[in-house]
Amino acid sequence: MSTAQVSPPTSTKRSLPLVIWMSSSIGQKTIVAVTGILLLGYVVLHLLGNLSIFFGQDAINTYATGLHSIEPLLWVARTILLIAFFAHIYATIKLTIENRAARPKKYLVEKRLKASFFGRTMAYTGIVVLVFVIIHLADFTWKTIHPEFRHLIDAQGRPDVYSMVVHGFENIWMSIFYILAIGLLSFHLSHGIGSLFQTLGISNKKLQPIFTRGGVVVAWLLFVGFASIPLAVLTHVLRIP
Repeated sequence: MSTAQVSPPTSTKRSLPLVIWMSSSIGQKTIVAVTGILLLGYVVLHLLGNLSIFFGQDAINTYATGLHSIEPLLWVARTILLIAFFAHIYATIKLTIENRAARPKKYLVEKRLKASFFGRTMAYTGIVVLVFVIIHLADFTWKTIHPEFRHLIDAQGRPDVYSMVVHGFENIWMSIFYILAIGLLSFHLSHGIGSLFQTLGISNKKLQPIFTRGGVVVAWLLFVGFASIPLAVLTHVLRIP
């Protein structure tokens, strides 16, 4: 009596190439690049919104109220960003482990000696940035560090985001930590933005130096933009009306 061979479902057959590709080095690099673009886009948009504080209390409070008016869409965006964030971290760690495992021990030692300061301290700076994100959310979004922020209301009855930011950055240690974390993030971006184009195959020897320099410029412009807010509070350019 012959035994019939059971073939896997068609859907499984179709998903296998995708799973194999995602597990490959090329797939992991593409995931890092695509999620990096999503996260970079969020950082840019977040900065543009934050800079509205320089147009006054009403401007940033109007911006914040507008975001809360589309709360369902906001949560969709947050979910996508959260998935992108963890996918970016996972793929980056997986690539690092695989690259180290594939290299001879002697080469690893020589590579470490030649590595940049950023490369050697990447794990530590990543931890600092992660801690910063959690503290920043706890301070201004969840309001657990400063529960009194929940009671700050402007003249129009809206949450007074302007006052929250000013009071938050009046703490010099919070401002220093914020600037340090943004600096580390910008340092990461200054190395990562240029490599995105190469990973996605839209670069060449002639264009890559332009992308690399452009990435550095964009990264440090972001740093200046974010750092300008706590510095403006500490120098009393931004203060409670």
